[in-house]
Amino acid sequence: QLQVVQSGGGLVQPGGSLKLSCEVSGNTADYVAIGWFRQAPGKEREAISCINNSKFSNYYLDSVKGRFHMYRDDAKNTVNLQMDSLKPEDTAAYYCAVPKDNYFCSRSVDEYYYWGQGTQVTVST
Repeated sequence: QLQVVQSGGGLVQPGGSLKLSCEVSGNTADYVAIGWFRQAPGKEREAISCINNSKFSNYYLDSVKGRFHMYRDDAKNTVNLQMDSLKPEDTAAYYCAVPKDNYFCSRSVDEYYYWGQGTQVTVST
């Protein structure tokens, strides 16, 4: 059983930056894969990025490429999502999650089993 706890988020003006963090704890001695997702009101949850057992992300959602950066912290199963040049369309609830098999990234929401509590990011003047 794994526990997933998020931190960060909030309100920022367009062009600003925010950092989200996700800590995974529980019965694992290895690096687990961790994905970031977001869901805007009335829209489906979409995959933003994911890290497997490396220190860096292996994919990014097209609309965030060059603006968002996902990386592992010094702690083994803590990852950060640095979000720069934020736009109003980035407004959403953001979630991190661990896949069912724990180790392999997927862009499919259905492949993820352990979810963080979610955090709101609002980009507005």
